[in-house]
Amino acid sequence: MTVAPDLTQGKREPSLVRDERAPLMTQRPMRAFRRLALAAVAMVPLLPAAASAEAGRKAAVFTAELDDPMLPYGRKPPPAVLKRLDLITDELRKTLVDKGKLESVDLVPQSEEIKKQAPLFKCNGCVPDIAKALGADYAVTTVAEKGGPQLFNLSVTITEVASGKVVRKGIVVINANSDDDWAHAARSVVKNRLLAEPLPNAS
Repeated sequence: MTVAPDLTQGKREPSLVRDERAPLMTQRPMRAFRRLALAAVAMVPLLPAAASAEAGRKAAVFTAELDDPMLPYGRKPPPAVLKRLDLITDELRKTLVDKGKLESVDLVPQSEEIKKQAPLFKCNGCVPDIAKALGADYAVTTVAEKGGPQLFNLSVTITEVASGKVVRKGIVVINANSDDDWAHAARSVVKNRLLAEPLPNAS
């Protein structure tokens, strides 16, 4: 009986050769991809931490006050002036939050003490204590000093609560009598005086 020769001996199946080599062709790119993925994962936690550190600085932005030598003691300013004091307070708060990356704290828990000590620009250093009770790092006070019927010196001060040190102070002259002029003055003093340079980190 004649046995037919095995023609497959000594030969490799082409499909097996391709299967063995395929992983070798992609091994290096896959390793590089994994290294990049791990690096990206390692970096992600750092970004929120940096952002939260910046956003963690809190400021107590007190309502702007009027210093009018002609106004009898104890009498409130006219309604139109009170409206503009609230207007510039809102503008200051918004701009300091947007541009200065500060978090504005709620003043309500200390409203009675604020009312008791008002006007704050005459309270002989009570502001840092009130701001500290509110959990703030900075205290922002504003005074509109009246010099004429339409002339005001708008003075804004930022005080570091922990040390009581004034870290920023800006003054701008308002020589007009419209809401837009007052709002513009508030934005201007923040941009050109208070935040001309970044605020120092609180102690």
